[in-house]
Amino acid sequence: MNWDEIIGQDDLKHQLIQSIEDHRIGHAMLFTGDEGYGVLPLVLAFCKEIFEKEHPSSGVRVSNLTHMDLHFSFPVFSQDGKSVSSAYRQDFSALVKKNPYFSFEDWTQELDSEKKQFQISVQEMDAITEKMTLKSYEGGHKILIVWRADKMNTEAANKFLKLLEEPPKNTIIILTAENAASILPTILSRTQIYEVPRIAESDIRTALLKHKEILDEDREVYIHQAQGNWNTVLKLLEYGSVDEEFGFYFVKWVRDAFMVKKKPQYLKEIIGWAADIAGGSREKQKKFLEYCSEMFRLALMQNYEAGALVYKTVGEKGFNWEKFSEYIHGSNIVSILEEISEANLQLIRNGNSRLIWTDMGIKLSRYIHKKP
Repeated sequence: MNWDEIIGQDDLKHQLIQSIEDHRIGHAMLFTGDEGYGVLPLVLAFCKEIFEKEHPSSGVRVSNLTHMDLHFSFPVFSQDGKSVSSAYRQDFSALVKKNPYFSFEDWTQELDSEKKQFQISVQEMDAITEKMTLKSYEGGHKILIVWRADKMNTEAANKFLKLLEEPPKNTIIILTAENAASILPTILSRTQIYEVPRIAESDIRTALLKHKEILDEDREVYIHQAQGNWNTVLKLLEYGSVDEEFGFYFVKWVRDAFMVKKKPQYLKEIIGWAADIAGGSREKQKKFLEYCSEMFRLALMQNYEAGALVYKTVGEKGFNWEKFSEYIHGSNIVSILEEISEANLQLIRNGNSRLIWTDMGIKLSRYIHKKP
């Protein structure tokens, strides 16, 4: 990955390049942010720059992900009692080359294992520790990239902490995660943190100019829907919309929540809805929560006559967006968003998905009827 291939993030690029020039590279770093903001592309370009300073010809091997001193660790599912990423290195490398902005959900789909639990296990940490204690093949630095370090289980995290406390000579460890809050405080305290922000709309607009097939009016819709996430843009380019399925489930939830007050039998519908949502992968469930949160916020803006800021609505057939928006106001929006946030937290903590969705689904019927 070259610096000029990364969409936007110029300030962070400059900061990373300068740290190499000034010989201020930390032995442990954490890059936080949504994958679609460019977390992994930034990390790969950073690694390429480090290796090229030591051996100018090594850049090609980094780009091909064949550099012998560039190591990866990433979450996988357990198979036959084993849970080590080396068994899936080819699949991971292929996905990185295809789209370095890919999400965790894309990774689980790549292995056709969305419903399995992906984690970084203590077996993985044992294997990685053994690799990192070996001498560098090219005589310079060894770099370990732990992609989605927030997926480490507790035992693995404690083992990894020892590697951080006593890193082998000339070793650089780079972690990535959606946010710092999901990383153990003892690991956080030993890392230099880089927060990767969403990509600026102007940078996405510039990048989309290369796609001549997109109409000008569609380009602006893509920019708004992307919300700074280039992976979302790529999905929009491929599929046209990433919200169709989420829109269906959102509308069903809202309609059942409206009806349950007058017809309690709709409670059974909400329970069925919760079971359907819980059947998807945890990452997909979290994405749906993000979608719900986004749509409630947009409905609030619609209700308060800030329609110019509403960049998308629910396109489900027969759904009256304007009428629905009248029910979202200052007296219930905080409660609704808090419930969504709590549900997300419970999913992160591996709570029972079906119970989480049932509880949240029923609570909406209470909040949505609350008067302004």
